[in-house]
Amino acid sequence: MSVESFDPQNLVADGRAVSVTPEALAHFRRQLAGQQGKAVRLSVKKSGCTGFMYVIDLVEEGGADDLRYSFDDDVELLVARDSLPILNGTRIDLVKEGINRQIKFINPNVKDQCGCGESFSVN
Repeated sequence: MSVESFDPQNLVADGRAVSVTPEALAHFRRQLAGQQGKAVRLSVKKSGCTGFMYVIDLVEEGGADDLRYSFDDDVELLVARDSLPILNGTRIDLVKEGINRQIKFINPNVKDQCGCGESFSVN
């Protein structure tokens, strides 16, 4: 693994480090409607055999350093600033496979994933 620097001014084209598809946004909206959390918080943590895993939490409020993105005035996505070098450019989608639905992360920084898909490594 190499050390990378992150420039918050160098975000993806729409000005957001992380984007969300309409399907994933609708899923988050449903999740927030049934919970006390007011926002979706995305981060990564060291885990698994490959290195990192995604963490999604429903939270009342984020950390002071979290980036905040509002969608349609009713869904707020918080991105942990210390996870930005790994998450920059990631698209979050909700994919239907048979009768199952699953959040998928399309992350251009991922170099390798473990066989079960739970953890990943980055360039």
